[in-house]
Amino acid sequence: MGIMGERRFNLDEFLEIMLKENASDLYLKAGSPPRIRTSRGVQVISDRELSYEDMQSISQTIMNDASREIFNKHKELDLSYNSAKCGRFRVNVFVQQGQIGMVLREVKRKISTFQELNLPVEPLKKFAMEPRGLVLVTGPAGCGKSTTLASIIEFINENKQSHIITIEDPVEFLHEDKKSLINQREIGTDSHSFSSALKHVIRQSPDVILIGEMRDTTTAEAAIMAAETGHLVFSTLHTIDAPATIERILNFFPPYIQLQMRAQLAHILKGVVSLRLLTTLKGERIPAVSIMIPTPTIQKLIMEDRVSEIREAMEQGEIFGMQTFTQALIKLYKEGKVSYEYAMQMSDAPTEFSLKTKGIFRGTKEEVV
Repeated sequence: MGIMGERRFNLDEFLEIMLKENASDLYLKAGSPPRIRTSRGVQVISDRELSYEDMQSISQTIMNDASREIFNKHKELDLSYNSAKCGRFRVNVFVQQGQIGMVLREVKRKISTFQELNLPVEPLKKFAMEPRGLVLVTGPAGCGKSTTLASIIEFINENKQSHIITIEDPVEFLHEDKKSLINQREIGTDSHSFSSALKHVIRQSPDVILIGEMRDTTTAEAAIMAAETGHLVFSTLHTIDAPATIERILNFFPPYIQLQMRAQLAHILKGVVSLRLLTTLKGERIPAVSIMIPTPTIQKLIMEDRVSEIREAMEQGEIFGMQTFTQALIKLYKEGKVSYEYAMQMSDAPTEFSLKTKGIFRGTKEEVV
C-alpha cells in the first residue's frame, strides 16, 4: 500500500489511497510519511517521508492567493479542496515546528441515514420535524457531529418543504435539493465570517438554519435569537454531555443576564445529542449517544440553575427517548458490540456502569442479558 520512488508527491495519489482504504482522515507533515486514519488506527501509507518542498507544493495545490495570505498571517486555516479525480475535501492547514502540516477529510455526497450511522432513530426524527427551536450536537473532535447533523438535515430535506441555510467552515457534506431548498454557505468563500453570515441569515427567509459551530457569544446570540423568532436551528459544541453544554452556553453571557438566558434556553432548547465514537469487537466505528430532551422537569432545572441534576433526570427519562452515556454503553455491551472492559474504559462513570451491569443500582435488581 505504499507510494515508492523519489519524485515529488502528488496530493491526489494520497487521496486515492484514502478513499480506497475507506479512511476518515489523511495526515500530511514535513519530516514524516503520509498517514491515514482507518478503523485500525493511524497507518503509514508510504515508505518515504514528506519533505519541506513536498508540503510547499501541496499547499500551493490547495490554496489560492487570498487563502495563502490568511494562512501566512494566522498560521492556520480551514478551507476546502476540489479534486477532479477524488472529489471534495475539508482541509485544515497549520504550522508546526515552523513547517506546514495538514489534515484532510472527504466531503461526502452520500449522506448516511440514522440507521446506517447506528444513531437513535426516533429522537432524531423528532428533532428534525420540530417547527422551531434549538438542537445541539456535541462531543469531541472527530466523534461524528458533522455526520450526524448532515443526516438530520437530509431527513428534513427528504420529508419537509423547507428552506434550509447552512453556515459552515468549511462545508463538509453536499446536499442536493429534494423536498427542501438548501443553500450551503462556506466561510471564507461565500461569507467573510460567521458573524457576517449570521447578521443577514434571517433576511434570507430560512425555515431551518445550521450553524457549523457555536463558538462564541456572537454565534450563541444569533442561534438563540433565530430559534426565538420561529426558526429551527442546529449547531455543534465541543462539550461532553448535556449539562456541560448548557453550562457552556450560559458562560458565553455575563452574570447579570444569566437569569434571562436560563429562561430563554429552557424555552427554546429542543434537544442535546452528545456523541462518543467507539470501536466495536469487529473493529467497526460506532457512536455511543447521550440524548437529552427538555421535559418540564429539565426545563425547571435549567431555569433554577440546577444543571447538575439534569443527568439524573435524563436517566429516568427513557420513556421520552432520553439516555445517558452509561445507559448507551450498557446497551452496546448487552448487544455484544463492545467488551465489558472497553465499555468501562470509555465510561465517565465506571463504578455506576459496573453496578448497573451487575443489576445492583440504588438497591434495585435489574435484569442483565
